[in-house]
Amino acid sequence: MKMITPEKNMELLQNGKFLPLVEDFYSIQGEGFNSGKPAYFIRLGGCDICCCWCDAKFTWNPKNYPPVEVKNIVERAASFPAQAAVVTGGEPTLYPLDVLCQELKSKNIQTFIETSGAYPLTGIWDWICLSPKRQQPPRNEIFPIANELKVIVETADDLIWAEENAAKVSSNCMLFLQSEWSKYDEITPIIVDYAKQNPKWNISIQIHKFMNIP
Repeated sequence: MKMITPEKNMELLQNGKFLPLVEDFYSIQGEGFNSGKPAYFIRLGGCDICCCWCDAKFTWNPKNYPPVEVKNIVERAASFPAQAAVVTGGEPTLYPLDVLCQELKSKNIQTFIETSGAYPLTGIWDWICLSPKRQQPPRNEIFPIANELKVIVETADDLIWAEENAAKVSSNCMLFLQSEWSKYDEITPIIVDYAKQNPKWNISIQIHKFMNIP
């Protein structure tokens, strides 16, 4: 069998017809505005933002995930009842996503993405969840098109960061605060009190972790 070289891998990824797939699966959305909705998840490999509290560190190195043809991913997505796909990572915007979105749209599947906003956004999206990270802030052009701003709160100081980002999104953007999972008991009372005092904010809970949903 002919080996695919790293150079060939990069060539395949550049045209968007192949993507470094970590996993794809049918499940329930577990956090943010679309919590509780069935969707097909497409998780891509590669991230250089590397949050210390990330619960998907296994995705960071894209070299661990050889390119997979987009058409095959979409065929699997289309085989499930829910007509929605969530593209996540890693950081999915490291790759051109136009082909993926076009293929999903051809199957009448809605396209959702979760991104840090640190890189240019490609593709056609029905819902954009912006989850900004301090160490690599979002690009200015994503703020006006974000449907949802979801800020992970690890310390009370992150509420200042949340407000800085909220000041940049549109008035139609949904605002969410979410406790960092390992500090849930400590942070939840803080964000509950903050949301009560600032009702423009909603609270996001990771229901998939409480309910053991894969």
